[in-house]
Amino acid sequence: MSVARMLTGDRPTGRLHLGHYVGSIANRVRLHQRYESFFIIADLHMLTTRNTREDIAAVSRNAREMVTDVLAAGVDPARATFYLQSAIPEVGDLNTLLQNLVTVPRLERVPSLKDMARAAGKEEMPYGLLGYPVLQAADILCVKGQVVPVGKDNAAHVEVTREIARRFNHLYGEVFPVPETIVAETPSLVGTDGQRKMSKSLGNAISLSADAATVRRAVMGMYTDPNRVRADVPGTVEGNPVFAYHDVFNADRAQVADLKERYRAGRVGDVEVKEQLAEALNRFLDPIRERRARIEAEPGLVDQLIVDGTERTRAEVRRTLAEVRRAMGLTGAYQQVRRRAERARRAAGART
Repeated sequence: MSVARMLTGDRPTGRLHLGHYVGSIANRVRLHQRYESFFIIADLHMLTTRNTREDIAAVSRNAREMVTDVLAAGVDPARATFYLQSAIPEVGDLNTLLQNLVTVPRLERVPSLKDMARAAGKEEMPYGLLGYPVLQAADILCVKGQVVPVGKDNAAHVEVTREIARRFNHLYGEVFPVPETIVAETPSLVGTDGQRKMSKSLGNAISLSADAATVRRAVMGMYTDPNRVRADVPGTVEGNPVFAYHDVFNADRAQVADLKERYRAGRVGDVEVKEQLAEALNRFLDPIRERRARIEAEPGLVDQLIVDGTERTRAEVRRTLAEVRRAMGLTGAYQQVRRRAERARRAAGART
């Protein structure tokens, strides 16, 4: 590989939102021009927490929406390979081989897995969810990914991948690069309720595809300083979700500084602060909306990108899996059995 490879992606559970943007998409937009970039549509990972027939039936639609969101955010389709995880069965074969290189206690120490189980309403940890980081390792290593941009929650998953790659190379020879993790500058974004991380399932998210009116309604209903009952009461900026969003999305730094100063002094109301945020968010989202309109004006574009990317990725994965099997000696075992069977067949024929 002449250019280092990047692997990243999302589960196809619906439209992406501002939390996804700060957690990973901004990094992808910045980095994808520098690396050979693979974007996984991780529908097998989705099954660990969402596996009803309805969930699975929605994968095709959600995959298109997800890819559209990523392209609208600024990823160049000419420099990105999008692929559907479940359409590459060899990833499952690699997962089977890698799962023997990590212990259950090690996986149980991955902090986000219990959070994912709780968020999905699981009283007990499903086997597949416990093995989520191993499948993620297969995703990264199957294309020999060298760089993985992730949100803070997934950094521990990539560390498992690094351990598995080193273990495999130690046992069987140098096959895999040990990938580097690039964590987002803003690791997570609190939801509009001010209580939990932004999430579609919690109803506290602002999607990248939201129109201006939807954004304004969401912002005007945002949680703010609960101790501030009037505009002339000095307010708290630190930990205030409205100002956290201003810090991330409002490019007018002088305006943000002025709002903070007046808020602390009790000289501006929450309504004005939120109105300014709504305007800033819509300024931020306007270029994304324009790119989305151009993408949606080309019927079949996103579907073809997924098809072409999946076929290209499957060819890459097949090469990697063949190399893995050779390194482990798995191909030799069957060849020995086949040669013995052939010799016995010839011997039997010679006797008759």
